[in-house]
Amino acid sequence: MAIVVLLAAAALLALVLQSRHDIEREARNRSVAVAETFANSLGLQDALNAPDPSAVLQPLAEKTRKAARVDFIVVMDTHGIRYSHPDPDLIGERFVGTIGPSLAGQVLTESVQGPLGKEIQAIVPVTSPDGDVVALVSAGLTVENVTGIADRQLPVILMAIATGLALATAGTALISRRLRRQTHGLGTQEMTRMYEHHDAVLHAVREGVLITDGEGRLLLANDEAGRLLDLPDDAEGRPVDEVGMDRRMTELLRSGRVATDEVVEAGDRLLVVNQRPTHPGGRPQGSAVTIRDSTEMRLLSSRAETARKRLKLLYDAGGDIGTTLDVVRTAQELADVAAPRFADFVTVDLADPVLKGEEPGPGADMRRTAVSGIRTDHPLYPLGTLIDFLPSTPQARGYGTGRAELVPDLHDAPGWQAQDVARTSEIVEYGIHSLIAAPLNARGAVLGVVNFWRSEKPEPFDEDDLSLAEELVGRAAVTMDNARRYTREHHLAVTLQRSLLPQDLPEQSAVDVAHFYQPAQSGVGGDWFDVIPLPGSRVGLVVGDVVGHGLHAAATMGRLRTAVHTFSSLDLPPDELLARLDNLVQRMDEEGDSAARNSGILGATCLYAVYDPVSQNCTMARAGHMPPLVVAPDGTTTISELPAGPPLGLGGMPFETTELHLAEGSQLVLYTDGLVEERSRDIAEGMEKLRTALSHPDRDPQASRRAVLDALLPGKPADDVALLIARTRTLGPDRVAQWDVPFDPSEVGATRDRASRQLEEWNLQELAFTTELILSELVTNALRYGAAPVRVRLLHDRTLTCEVWDGTSTAPHLRYAATTDEGGRGLFLVAQLSEHWGTRYTPQGKVIWADQVLPTTDGAPS
Repeated sequence: MAIVVLLAAAALLALVLQSRHDIEREARNRSVAVAETFANSLGLQDALNAPDPSAVLQPLAEKTRKAARVDFIVVMDTHGIRYSHPDPDLIGERFVGTIGPSLAGQVLTESVQGPLGKEIQAIVPVTSPDGDVVALVSAGLTVENVTGIADRQLPVILMAIATGLALATAGTALISRRLRRQTHGLGTQEMTRMYEHHDAVLHAVREGVLITDGEGRLLLANDEAGRLLDLPDDAEGRPVDEVGMDRRMTELLRSGRVATDEVVEAGDRLLVVNQRPTHPGGRPQGSAVTIRDSTEMRLLSSRAETARKRLKLLYDAGGDIGTTLDVVRTAQELADVAAPRFADFVTVDLADPVLKGEEPGPGADMRRTAVSGIRTDHPLYPLGTLIDFLPSTPQARGYGTGRAELVPDLHDAPGWQAQDVARTSEIVEYGIHSLIAAPLNARGAVLGVVNFWRSEKPEPFDEDDLSLAEELVGRAAVTMDNARRYTREHHLAVTLQRSLLPQDLPEQSAVDVAHFYQPAQSGVGGDWFDVIPLPGSRVGLVVGDVVGHGLHAAATMGRLRTAVHTFSSLDLPPDELLARLDNLVQRMDEEGDSAARNSGILGATCLYAVYDPVSQNCTMARAGHMPPLVVAPDGTTTISELPAGPPLGLGGMPFETTELHLAEGSQLVLYTDGLVEERSRDIAEGMEKLRTALSHPDRDPQASRRAVLDALLPGKPADDVALLIARTRTLGPDRVAQWDVPFDPSEVGATRDRASRQLEEWNLQELAFTTELILSELVTNALRYGAAPVRVRLLHDRTLTCEVWDGTSTAPHLRYAATTDEGGRGLFLVAQLSEHWGTRYTPQGKVIWADQVLPTTDGAPS
């Protein structure tokens, strides 16, 4: 009886609450309907524009209010000043309520404490034909009237509950009497104990229990048996062949034979059945049957196997994805791991900036970076396609929100189909029916979208598949972002290094040059090469290698290359140039921070050679670098026996020079150790391969370069590779004129005459005047301030070079002479009349030289 009373009270409370809720909802709906009707009524706009809107609106509002059975209708302007109200004294005062949303064009309902009491009111905007809000209309009911309706309904509800309580009480009494008769007067404790035993045996066990009589009727079936055999609720008491069991199960029960762990197929289940005969109280023979379901064990095993496969997939993804710091390779590894183990087809679409190492931005176009699947004839976008996904596609939504999108049925996905109607139709006809689009989230940025497509399995992707896809893609995203960051840094380093290397080799006539440079796979390094034109038609050839890799090595290389250019402009011999470069590296090491010093990056090697096409002599020195190779015109290739010297930065040891005489057409080959040294071969083997590749007299430098690279360049070099091949030329006697000048001032005029005749032979009469003036000044200085011997040399190459040799090492200085000075203007005139001029020193003295630009065929300077 207590339970019945509680239920009645709960029902009463629920009915009261529901009634009040319905009444309040009805009040809000009625308020909105009345307010909107009045706001859209004909003539309201004219009334608002009348000189006295209240005179027109007040009677109209009151008439409408009474007809609509609401407590008030208030018309107000956009500032909330009333034009109408049931209480005329309140006309002209400010409306009590929130009007902001309605001024924005919205319909608002609220409960407020108004002039009539607590009110439920709706506020509706009145809009002009052009859409502007020109006034507001509010209608509503007071809470007092609303609750009055509920109070009038309460007696009816109480009467219904009382009637239901009386009927429940009478029914309970009748049932109790019937139960006492059926239990033969057993007390509640005995009945409780019997019920507990019955429930423990028949309902708590995970085995089905059946009891049949000798006539094949089903006397008892517990819940588990009903579930396993899909028995109807009224199965007990009916023959076993009429309750819808499987035929084999029915035959076993009707036979009554003994069965021990006999497997019977019932629908989609495999049941293990045990049956024993019974003799209950001398009645006809029956059977007791127990049933176990082996299907669930198989299902659990299947689920465990599925979980094991998914864990194995994630484990393999951790090892197979990200083996390199290459974005494209990482994307392909992700696709290969997931297809076909998780999806039949996998495509990876990355934001186009990601492939360049840049930060992805919103709305970036996607480039199909990787594709993998069970077949190759699929209609999906091919590899490399730049795709602009529409906002309605799951790929665009996933890229924008960062959350994975599941499309169970592509047949019914209009947003996805809108991307490309023809192609999506082909995809569906091909058999691809389900999709998961999982964004690659890494460190707060979305790099792209991974698409998992299913075609072979008939069932679509589900939520478990979605969570697996998110975890798989989440693990790969960090690796992908690492590869992107590495790509960005690598591009920056390569750009820096290539900007520090020579872009175009300068024009010169001493050698024909072929060159090659390739950074290491692991990153940029400090290898460099250079070709530097020198005075007197000579050329400087440089190859160097800074220890280590990365931006620091590239920056150090740039500083050393600049230093070599600076020192070569002083026309220093190779050994002295390397000595100054060694001092520079030592200072750089001392000025660097502790991290740079500890890394040992500032160690470097260098080889510097100067070739003179007039004498055909090549002077070389090296600082710990690989020795050069010389290929004679007949194809004989030798390794130059050049003293090694210590690497740059060690100090304390002098550098030695070697001078070679190179026949015209000889090739001088300079290179770095990355070309000949590799893990798979000894350096001696690499040198021999290099010598063999060069031993062909009929090859020009470009052909020799290709032969060397084909023989020695690895597919993925572990170190930078620099190669410089220079084939020598000569400046023949017909382009060189030199003679000794007696140490006598009177010989200056003879020198001018001889130079003028030589220029006529070379057809350079246009330069005769400036050449005579330059030689006159230089020879005069040599005779006045220098020492014997004095020699003059003219070189007709890309420029006309005038050289004056003397036996002293005193350097001339250019200065500006004062107005009253009698001398000091000679070198100034030389500097003004020549393109370049300078001084270089020889073991016997010095040479002052000046270059002039050759005239063109029309006589103008070239």
